[in-house]
Amino acid sequence: TAATPLAEDPLLAPLRALPASVPADRKAALIAEGEAVLKAKVAPARAGFVAFMQDEYVPHAAKSLAASDLPDGKRYYAFLVKRYTTTDMTPDQVHEIGQAEVRRIRARMETVMKQAGFDGDLPAFLAYLRKDPKFYATSRQQLLEKASEIAKRADDQLPAHFGTLPRLTYGVRPVPASIEKGYTTGRYFGGDPKAGRAGGLMINTSELDQRALYELPALVLHEGAPGHHVQTSLAQEQAGPEFRKNLYFSAFGEGWGLYSEWLGEEMGIYRDPYELFGRLSYEMWRACRLVADTGIHAKGWSLDQARACFTDNTALSPTNIEVELKRYVSWPGQALSYKIGELKILELRKRAEDQLGPKFDERAFHDLVLLGGSTPLAVLDARTDAWIAERKKKS
Repeated sequence: TAATPLAEDPLLAPLRALPASVPADRKAALIAEGEAVLKAKVAPARAGFVAFMQDEYVPHAAKSLAASDLPDGKRYYAFLVKRYTTTDMTPDQVHEIGQAEVRRIRARMETVMKQAGFDGDLPAFLAYLRKDPKFYATSRQQLLEKASEIAKRADDQLPAHFGTLPRLTYGVRPVPASIEKGYTTGRYFGGDPKAGRAGGLMINTSELDQRALYELPALVLHEGAPGHHVQTSLAQEQAGPEFRKNLYFSAFGEGWGLYSEWLGEEMGIYRDPYELFGRLSYEMWRACRLVADTGIHAKGWSLDQARACFTDNTALSPTNIEVELKRYVSWPGQALSYKIGELKILELRKRAEDQLGPKFDERAFHDLVLLGGSTPLAVLDARTDAWIAERKKKS
């Protein structure tokens, strides 16, 4: 940002990290040259961008939150719904699915809450989870180490559930301090085997009292393995045209990430009712996205109306909720990808299980989903039917 001190500027990090084989005087000269360029070129450009945002862009920005209030906005948002779900669903249909999922997940949350031995109602349990210090790390390093331990337990289970795994590895890293404020609680940074760069499971280690440990297993599964790391790395390793390696449909990719959280139950990753509740809270978060995104952009909802679904039904921290609400306003439709994609993958798995019976092979099914690269959901549906028919012939 424009306010980042020169000594902390991430653009200079590669120069400061030069190997010991670079002579000290040469390293110092390169750093000095980099600082000079930052002062002369980059800093003025950053300041100019900030001035543009404050003086020109923000004063002329839309006053309404809703994409449907833009010129021809109703058609525009309907297009975004189709684009990000890769379906023909309408905003109203997505909204109704979201409400149904909220009811279903809430019922299971009530059951898991009782399994945890909590004597009270769900709002009281949510308040307890948000406030009790035992559910939060006391240092950045502790949070990273906990995420790393979960990641290795997940890696240990992968061969039992997947026939094909990527060659590329991944690491657990902190979100850079320069961007951590206002950043999501976790994210995946893709690697590059040709460049010798592993994938990165990025964990936001700021505001530790907002990063609940009971939510960490679901986050790690989604962003790391078997989630985005496995999905994107396998796509990179496939033969064929480049678009099959790099194209990304949100409904497929984010649906796979959420499916990976669900799969964590079969993998034995959730070790107590609190961690299982954390998974359900994350699933509820994605269900509330369907309700909130369509509510804001198609039904004229205020932020308070959208916020209520998250505060009333999830254990998400206030910081995470506010970051998410801003995301939905600024990126209409994208948040619909997760739940719609997950529901389709679960539907296809059940279809295969029902039609193949004891001949259903989970590892082969996961290969079917992932080895074709990122596809629209209708294409995945057709590929699944063809796969089922082929396996029936073999049997």
